[in-house]
Amino acid sequence: MKRKYIKNLIVILAVVALSSFLFISCSSSNTGSTETMEEEMSTEATGYMDVGPEEAKRLIEDNPDMIIIDVSPSYDNGHLPGAVNYYVGDGSLDEAIPDLDPGAKYLVYCHVDSAAISGAQKLVDAGFKNVYRLEGNYSGWVEAGYPIEK
Repeated sequence: MKRKYIKNLIVILAVVALSSFLFISCSSSNTGSTETMEEEMSTEATGYMDVGPEEAKRLIEDNPDMIIIDVSPSYDNGHLPGAVNYYVGDGSLDEAIPDLDPGAKYLVYCHVDSAAISGAQKLVDAGFKNVYRLEGNYSGWVEAGYPIEK
């Protein structure tokens, strides 16, 4: 029993020491803000980057060739200017992926997170490197006061 207790104590101490090391490393880093570190961790975990409406608008303005993909079935009710519609729920995105340029930049959004996440992940899984997902989706874009098309 005592041996098991000591073994568990060693494991706990090792976890605490590693956690402390990671915290100190991140805290003393000069690479940027906590937000930047969270974005980097998000990108590493998913392969795409989440961006808010303001950053998405800036990306679109700075990258006129960016391909904006609406993966929702509600495209005709309103969409971001210049967006194309490949509805993720009916397989349209899957069918389009072989014809898309894997070297291009993509902004993916929907009206719900689950579909937008699925759409962005499908592009990443197909080998696309420059994939962004609009946080807040279509409603976040509209709430920010940015233009839409119908």
